Amino acid sequence: MNLPGTAEIVIIGGGVMGASAAYHLAKRGMRNIVLLEKEELFGTGATGRCAGGVRYQFSTEINIRLSLESLPMIERFRDEIGQDVNYRKCGYLLIATNEKDAILFGRNVELQNSLGVQTKLLSGAEVRARLPLMKFEDALAGTFNQEDGIVDPNSVVAGYISAAQKMGVKTLTRAEVAGIRVRAGEVEAVETTQGMIQSRMILNAAGPWAGQVCQMAGVQIPIVAIRRQMFTTNPLKEIPEDFPFVIDFAQSLYFHPEGEGLLIGMSNQAEKPGFDQTVDEKFEFINLEAAIERMPLLERASRASHWAGLYEVTPDAHPVFGGSNIKGFTICAGFSGHGFMHGPIAGKLMSEYILDGKFSTLDVSMLDLARFEQARLIKEYNVV
Repeated sequence: MNLPGTAEIVIIGGGVMGASAAYHLAKRGMRNIVLLEKEELFGTGATGRCAGGVRYQFSTEINIRLSLESLPMIERFRDEIGQDVNYRKCGYLLIATNEKDAILFGRNVELQNSLGVQTKLLSGAEVRARLPLMKFEDALAGTFNQEDGIVDPNSVVAGYISAAQKMGVKTLTRAEVAGIRVRAGEVEAVETTQGMIQSRMILNAAGPWAGQVCQMAGVQIPIVAIRRQMFTTNPLKEIPEDFPFVIDFAQSLYFHPEGEGLLIGMSNQAEKPGFDQTVDEKFEFINLEAAIERMPLLERASRASHWAGLYEVTPDAHPVFGGSNIKGFTICAGFSGHGFMHGPIAGKLMSEYILDGKFSTLDVSMLDLARFEQARLIKEYNVV
């Protein structure tokens, strides 16, 4: 497809946020929408490299409410969009191994239950009974929600892109944004590697690269990219069918079913911000050792694949929704590792903001860009 010369809106970023926004704007009747993706395929940036987890278990009301809106959209995805996304409700089991986390887990479950989320608080003994293949002598408490699970990220993006294209959205790959023209405090055009598009409305949905896109428009945003990596194992016949998404919270170490084996990851607390997406083999060995300590049968496992992706992290681990000091420059980014699961509702909310000037489905106005300067941070504890 040739680059159009003008657009009603240019959406930067062809991952789940951009794809969802394009679909929801077109569904509301907006025409001449252009979606730009710098890679060869849509959804191959942060979305395509994520673990695919979706959960209701958060520690702040706004993140829980985002899940309450977004996860049912994923459940209805096949009916609405016509694409199967393989939503497997294996449940998330978060495990606390220190007193501080155990106390906070109790508070989180109370908050989740008060909002209608049926998370259960487990004792250390119940955690050990639930995971006979794992060594959790130090488990003090756990939280479990059967509705949490895993979804295929590529199918979600492909579904939105296909549905948006059918409604006339122009979608371009290998179209990297090189600059944004601003005149008198208002956006004027987007410069890409394929040419220039004149537009008075831009949506920055560039994920880990959102900070760079903001800089092009002269907008300051505290988003940093942080590498996260994971690996998969060969089939392990010992893993039961009901094995949940297990998170050793203090170590930020996780295991979830992947085919007939496991996907395993761990946060590197010493990771420096940057855009490196190569696998750090040295840290992968640290991750493997920690995983074997929790699940000894992994000593006999072999690695099937491994990769790294990027989190887009904000100071309070919450996203930015809405406008900026530049007229027509809007932002939907900074999800700090839980963007994929909130992508469906995020795109819908941005369509409301762009077309109506307000968020109607869920009020996320407190997650504006100005909160960082005004010290209105809302801290999310359940970040993995």
